[in-house]
Amino acid sequence: MSDDDLFAPTNPGGGTYDASSIEVLEGLEPVRRRPGMYVGGTDERAMHHLAAEVLDNAMDEAVAGYATRIEVTLEGGNRLTITDNGRGIPVDPHPRFPDKSALEVILSTLHSGGKFSGKAYNTSGGLHGVGVSVVNALSVDTVVEVAREKQLYRQRFSQGKTLAPIEHLGGTPNRRGTSVAFTPDPEIFGPEMSFKPGRLYKLARSKAYLFAGVEIRWKCDPALIEGSDIPAEAVFQFPGGLADHLKEQIAGRECATADFFAGAQDFADNQGRVEWAVSWPLWSDGSYSWYCNTIPTPDGGTHEAGLRTALTRGIRAFGELVGQKKAKDITADDVMTGSELMLSVFIRDPQFQSQTKDRLTSPEAAGLVEKAVRDHFDHFLADNMDRGKALLGYVLERMDERLRRKQEREVKRKTATSARKLRLPGKLTDCSADDPAGTELFIVEGDSAGGSAKQARDRKTQAILPIRGKILNVASATSAKILANQEIADLIQALGCGTRKDCQPDNLRYERIIIMTDADVDGAHIATLLMTFFFQEMPDIVRRGHLYLAQPPLYRLVAGTKSLYARDDAHRAELIEREFKGRKVETSRFKGLGEMNPQQLKETTMDPATRGMLRVTLPQEYEERAGVKDLVDRLMGSNPAHRFAFIQENAARIEGEAIDA
Repeated sequence: MSDDDLFAPTNPGGGTYDASSIEVLEGLEPVRRRPGMYVGGTDERAMHHLAAEVLDNAMDEAVAGYATRIEVTLEGGNRLTITDNGRGIPVDPHPRFPDKSALEVILSTLHSGGKFSGKAYNTSGGLHGVGVSVVNALSVDTVVEVAREKQLYRQRFSQGKTLAPIEHLGGTPNRRGTSVAFTPDPEIFGPEMSFKPGRLYKLARSKAYLFAGVEIRWKCDPALIEGSDIPAEAVFQFPGGLADHLKEQIAGRECATADFFAGAQDFADNQGRVEWAVSWPLWSDGSYSWYCNTIPTPDGGTHEAGLRTALTRGIRAFGELVGQKKAKDITADDVMTGSELMLSVFIRDPQFQSQTKDRLTSPEAAGLVEKAVRDHFDHFLADNMDRGKALLGYVLERMDERLRRKQEREVKRKTATSARKLRLPGKLTDCSADDPAGTELFIVEGDSAGGSAKQARDRKTQAILPIRGKILNVASATSAKILANQEIADLIQALGCGTRKDCQPDNLRYERIIIMTDADVDGAHIATLLMTFFFQEMPDIVRRGHLYLAQPPLYRLVAGTKSLYARDDAHRAELIEREFKGRKVETSRFKGLGEMNPQQLKETTMDPATRGMLRVTLPQEYEERAGVKDLVDRLMGSNPAHRFAFIQENAARIEGEAIDA
């Protein structure tokens, strides 16, 4: 090849690349072309982000002192309306665009709004000027009504385009504020996707907690919530703010200190405000809720860093005050682990990591929060020495656990082969394969079932770990009690991946963990206790899809030479009706897995070619995961009243299903 060939133009794509190839996107077209840049994608989370954008604007009016009431209404057809009684969006002609109203400019132009200069809002959540215009761009039908100076105006948009000039609808002496009604565009989000009433309900409720001066009214089409516990109408107003929220979340659980550490502090020179509420339940994985200007920041940020510093330095100083030398080694994780924590800040001109505002990056927030919280925390600990010592003891226990786990991590597996020979529990019957891929650990109930399972297994890929009866309920036990339990210690040792923050799923010694218990009430209880263990101690294992429930049969049905197995009473009735109709069926009930001979157990429950299993998973969405955690806390926690209430609420339904079956 000559030098001329090296620099000769090529055209592998077959098209031309010149000035005509350069596109200039105008108006809101960039949003429709690349919605991920503005709302994080086109999935369910992104659609609900539209609702959050409009609600945040209404909350900004409330925080600024101009609105006292917000209404959130979900109707059929995926129609959401959010109304406030604030000042109302300006409707007079815009100075820069005299042929357009300010309302039209705000709805149809990116980076437009009243929050850039700080004149209209001292603190606000929407600072990029893209929120409601993005909602307009990604909605098939948007209608905005403004009641301002006792006059009512309306304008309609579709897919970011203005359909008609602003209308003056006449006088409205008893109304003020802004109403935004919109329907997300199915071309963007897909025809099957719709708003989730439960998710919007929680969003509206959480906003009311964040600002005590606002009343939020929730309304929903009853047809959309049929069969759920979401009310059709509700009113949210919480004078106690975050403290009320935390009180509801803790729901009477026993904590390291009887009192919450809660408070609020206004920043000097009208720079904003910080509010917090913290508690340390004796049994909890912990949960953290961070907000800036009422915007959730699930990834935390600089305000989180300020709180961590304040709590850590405060507890260290208290430890030094009472002569506890170990306190100097306390870290932020020791203080935060297991805590239920909420932090809300209001600051001017906050900086976020992206338009979805998942993380606060304003540098000044760390110092402001630390300064505000530290003084209150010092008083919280010192004003009641018994309370302070109780919390210090709790934190030191977390520290000891961390150091203990650090020592455990120092024992590393050199190879998969050596790991299988290293510190494995004696009751484990391991498989011979060295590579975790394709291997399975069956957790079985008792030595009898374990004996049958050992004979039925594939020795190369299937391992058996018998457990004795019902394991410890980790949801209502202290960390020390969990670590001292032999059954749990054996299980952790067999899995080889650690627990909680030290859990490393990549070190899991088996591809699948299969809970295999008897197909009766006791077996279901044991399976529930084991699932609770994995949910609390190894959530990443569940999240990655490694956990399964075996489906052993409860009945064997025989008619002549035909033999089938049924999982439960309903399945038995179905098989008799479908497979043995009109024939005499001999039914035998297995009292447990140990009663099944190895061949039966292999055929029905263990052989990948013939068995059925259920995979245990965790929801991807933050709100849904929180709902699962709340359910586990209610049903497996130390407060029996929650279980009793659940039974009362659901007994009639279960009884009805049993009668139908």
